[in-house]
Amino acid sequence: MKRITNTILILILILGFLFLLSGCNQGAMADTGTAPADSLYKDPSAGVDKRVENLLGQMTLAEKVGQMTQVARYAINPPNDITTMYIGSILSGGGDVPRPNTPEGWDAMMERFQGYALKTRLGIPLVYGADGVHGHNNLRGAVIFPQNIGLGAADDPDLMERIGRATAEEMAATGVYWNFAPVVAVPQDIRWGRTYEGYSENTKIVSRLAGAYIRGLQNNGTKGLGSPGTVLATAKHFIADGGTEWGTSIRQMEGKKFMLDQGVAKIDEATLRRVHLPPYIEAIKQGVECIMVSFSSWKDTKMHAQKYLLTDVLKGELGFKGFLISDWQAIDQISPDYYKCVVSSINAGLDMIMVPDAYEKFIKTLTSAVEKGDVPLSRIDDAVRRILRVKFKLGLFERPPAEKDLIPTIGSKEHRELAREAVRKSLVLLKNQNKTLPLAKDSPLVLVAGRAADDIGIQCGGWTITWQGKPGAITDGTTILEGIRKTMSNPQAVTYDRDASAKINGKAAIGIAVVGELPYAEGVGDKADLNLSREDVELVKRMRSKCDKLVLIVVSGRPLIISRVIDLCDAVIAAWLPGTEGQGVADVVFGDFPFTGRLSYGWPGSMKQIPLGHRSEDNYKVMFPFGFGLR
Repeated sequence: MKRITNTILILILILGFLFLLSGCNQGAMADTGTAPADSLYKDPSAGVDKRVENLLGQMTLAEKVGQMTQVARYAINPPNDITTMYIGSILSGGGDVPRPNTPEGWDAMMERFQGYALKTRLGIPLVYGADGVHGHNNLRGAVIFPQNIGLGAADDPDLMERIGRATAEEMAATGVYWNFAPVVAVPQDIRWGRTYEGYSENTKIVSRLAGAYIRGLQNNGTKGLGSPGTVLATAKHFIADGGTEWGTSIRQMEGKKFMLDQGVAKIDEATLRRVHLPPYIEAIKQGVECIMVSFSSWKDTKMHAQKYLLTDVLKGELGFKGFLISDWQAIDQISPDYYKCVVSSINAGLDMIMVPDAYEKFIKTLTSAVEKGDVPLSRIDDAVRRILRVKFKLGLFERPPAEKDLIPTIGSKEHRELAREAVRKSLVLLKNQNKTLPLAKDSPLVLVAGRAADDIGIQCGGWTITWQGKPGAITDGTTILEGIRKTMSNPQAVTYDRDASAKINGKAAIGIAVVGELPYAEGVGDKADLNLSREDVELVKRMRSKCDKLVLIVVSGRPLIISRVIDLCDAVIAAWLPGTEGQGVADVVFGDFPFTGRLSYGWPGSMKQIPLGHRSEDNYKVMFPFGFGLR
């Protein structure tokens, strides 16, 4: 009996050990060493749907929740958390870059991060994302294209597709296979700090340009997403982020209260569908595989908790098959109770959460919610199925951590020429009295003034190297002043006086004042007063007395009120935020190319005319209406 009892005890211990091992394999910190039973998902010839179902069927809850988690680059510490927590995605926010901030620095980081991901039991690769809103704008030396407001003035879908193609190449060269762009907002109030991220106040312009850009990012001509040099596009921010009402935002940052950004869209469903939904319909038509949800609210409910719009409309009615990602820590605004934030957002239809730093907390919370039955496992499976489908379509299981052979495209002459073309086409001529423009290249003296004339950082605006952007020589490129000098027959005939305070002998034949806004991004740029600054007004007045003809170039992320100076100027140009290729401004000012840009936003003459929005009423009277642009 004693021998039998011992045998039974041993069997019980063995069974107990096997039970515990099985339980661990289902927990939040599952074993990473057990090889998959079936590796069909690793076979590219098997087809996307079969690969997805094969892989999903082998995944534990921990592995699934990990795929739904996106962590900021700076926060993934220690890096082997990628392995032990099965992290599915990492991102770089604005300015969150490796050191050194070079293509080689990015490539080394990608190899390290992907190495940790491939050590997991199933070896599911990471997808790395960043906001390439006007080029690969986190990377010093990358080409920075004009901000979207300028591209809206150009209104050239072919140009947009080529810009998407170039941006994708520069991003793929550094392993960033996911671009959080394009913004498909339809801004209705130019006081919004994200106005420059929107192509236009007009829904049709936004739709056609966003669709073209998505084709450029994802398709690589006819080769399709997943071919070399393609990246995943993201239509954002769903929905009506450009339709919020002044003063409705609850967000504060560094003592500054946001006024429009992340606010409430107090519009009916008919308006939401007519003005703000069509760009998403077009994005889906063009094959977009990811949509980012907006911080903002509709009907006093945060968009991240809007099951009707996210699941019923977007995934159901519109048939969106890709995945939904949250914005930066945005689910936290749903409720003071973090558990409720997680449950509400996932059940509403979010598939991946941009945590971005408290990832262990998110993983434990979502795991607990599933175990308690507050989030159905079917919802988890749907989310992970969508994510895996995109990863397979993007070719991540076959592509290298970075496509290093594309490094020569970064900052290449070809891409800079494309950006220069975009600058030329984006310029809008608002005034040209007595045929002041084009300027003669052999003018005896050209006096240039204004801090924006010789500053790459100001030209580029926000989302350039850092999140908010900043003045100075922050990256490579050509300033407007340098472009003028290169174009003149005699570069020595150009004199630059930053604040127009120096004395000159006599008068200059031509004066060029370059004025506008300092860089900003998102709600930090929400601004109640869009009048040209007093400093810039005084500069224009000083310039008027020093030249025979005065050209005003406005560098800004939105129309500014220039009523106090327009009569002092012979010519006025809206240059928007042209990016790194300031030579494109000189190309048109000196007549090598014509002005072709048209206003994609109405240009008000006073603050009383704001907000504008796109409207067709007879009383829509502003200084320069939507669609205006002299030839």
